This record gives sequence, C-alpha cells and structure tokens, in this order.
Amino acid sequence: MSQQGSAGNVLAAVASLFFPGLGQLLQGRILAAIAFFCIVGVCYFFWVLIIPPIIGAIFHLWSVIDAAKFKSPA
Repeated sequence: MSQQGSAGNVLAAVASLFFPGLGQLLQGRILAAIAFFCIVGVCYFFWVLIIPPIIGAIFHLWSVIDAAKFKSPA
C-alpha cells in the first residue's frame, strides 16, 4: 500500500516526468496512465500550433503531481 510522500510515489513522479502516465502505470492505474500518455502525446505531436504543446505541458505537469500525491484506497 502506497502512502502519499512514500518512496513509491517519488519513483512514480520521476517516471511520469520522463514519460507522462508511466508513474500512474507503476501505481497500477492503467486508465489514468493511458489518458495522460495519449493527451500529452497528441498535444506534443502538434508542437507547431503553439497552444496544444502548452496544454500538453500542463497535463504533463499534472501527471507528475498526480503520481506524487496518489493515495491508494484503504
């Protein structure tokens, strides 16, 4: 069971920093992992349009924070 601030959450946050959604995948949250990966991936794909990469960066940061603050249900 992973508590907020535990080493598992730190590892998940670092993993999400490199690959959005990877931290959620390490925590066993498959749907959240797929959602973060797809949203950030599509937004970064359209980097020339300026606005999508900004949205992608926001979701990328959100995936890191989400992985760091995750509390598994008791």
